[in-house]
Amino acid sequence: MNTFDVISPINDKIYKTFVYSSKKEIDAVISSASRAQEFWFDIGLSKRKEYISKFLDVIESLKEEIASELTWQIGRPISFTMGELNTFRQRADYLIEVADKALEDYTPDPIKGYDRYIEKTPLGLVFLLSPWNYPFLTSVNILVPALLAGNCLVFKTSSYTPLVAKRYEEAFIKANLPKGVFSSLYLSHENTDYLLKKEEIQAVFFTGSKKGALSIQESIKEKFINCSFELGGKDAAYVRSDADVDIAVKDLVDGAFFNSGQSCCSIERIYVHEKVYQDFVRRFVDLTKTYILDNPSLKKTTLGPMISKRAREKAAMEINEAVKLGAKSLVSEKLFPASKKGTSYLSPHILVNVKHNMTLMKSESFAPLVGIMKVLNDEEALYFMNDSIYGLSASIYTQDIKKAKNIAKRLKVGTVFLNKCDYLDPALAWGGVKESGKGISLSVFAYESVSRLKSFNFKL
Repeated sequence: MNTFDVISPINDKIYKTFVYSSKKEIDAVISSASRAQEFWFDIGLSKRKEYISKFLDVIESLKEEIASELTWQIGRPISFTMGELNTFRQRADYLIEVADKALEDYTPDPIKGYDRYIEKTPLGLVFLLSPWNYPFLTSVNILVPALLAGNCLVFKTSSYTPLVAKRYEEAFIKANLPKGVFSSLYLSHENTDYLLKKEEIQAVFFTGSKKGALSIQESIKEKFINCSFELGGKDAAYVRSDADVDIAVKDLVDGAFFNSGQSCCSIERIYVHEKVYQDFVRRFVDLTKTYILDNPSLKKTTLGPMISKRAREKAAMEINEAVKLGAKSLVSEKLFPASKKGTSYLSPHILVNVKHNMTLMKSESFAPLVGIMKVLNDEEALYFMNDSIYGLSASIYTQDIKKAKNIAKRLKVGTVFLNKCDYLDPALAWGGVKESGKGISLSVFAYESVSRLKSFNFKL
């Protein structure tokens, strides 16, 4: 049997071992979902909401156990991991709340002698692939709307976080969800391709890398199906001359280093007006030095390891490259004894004197490091913020709302924040432009991604 190991970044030892799903198991899941599809849609939205709510209650009852598992799988400090599960429930509850409105029929102006309306019907069997960094939050964005819209769903989580899929399976069983409506599989690259090519798969939702998205597109190139990709980011923040520096520093340190910077919407670039630059950088450094890099299972820890040794090595190379090209690192690694080569632990890095052609300022770092640049005015900041192949989110810190809105309209991103960063509001659509992907999740508009329109034109 083909197996894979989950290596915990806490100690770089095997945490759990899992068996990859076989093609035979994939076929069985497809067959079961096909049998369940019509029944699942026919029971109606109200009943579907009951099943999903019961599923959420089960997850809620296991939060402490799940939080501990998640910390050991990805290395996020235990003091923060519970937050993902709390937000998971908040998002799910909101998506349930708006489901009736999002899925209601549309009726155009009446014409005598006709009954005309548009119904939102399920796509069929949906394939959802979630990443390791926020496996519950990224999956819930589509999981709930897809199932409530009447689709059946096959779930694949990252090989770093297979226990997430196991918890979902167990929770749905306890919620008495009809067999075949939800299934999870542990898939190799070969068998992911095998599943994607199945004609029963009618939609794909993927959060991850550009490379992964291109691989999916290659697998489904012979099919005309819905696909949505949430990919990387190189999210930027602009601190204007009139910004509240205290608020900006507190937000942006957290936005840069939370989860060791391993978030698609982490703050990786900061542009600061020259009038407040020195003050901002000084305070930013001082706050960063208060972080505690240590074993994430300890409650005192505020910064855990990166996901793997390889990820740490990549980030270290990026830092060294920038320094060789003239950048200056303002926080000594010696202040964080746990940060050592050959481990997954990396101290937070703040780099100044950076240039916009450095890898540090161009490519997604996905690490606890950030580049800070001084700018002369709004126009220069706007130019640099848009000078990226990515376009997920951006943040502006200012007390001038009118100026902020003018800048926001010109930013080529999916979401703009004012005086905050790195937060997804479930009532707002989430998605990116350029190489940050296509399609959206969250809000009432998430339901448009998981359903199709069917028109009825009846002559009476």
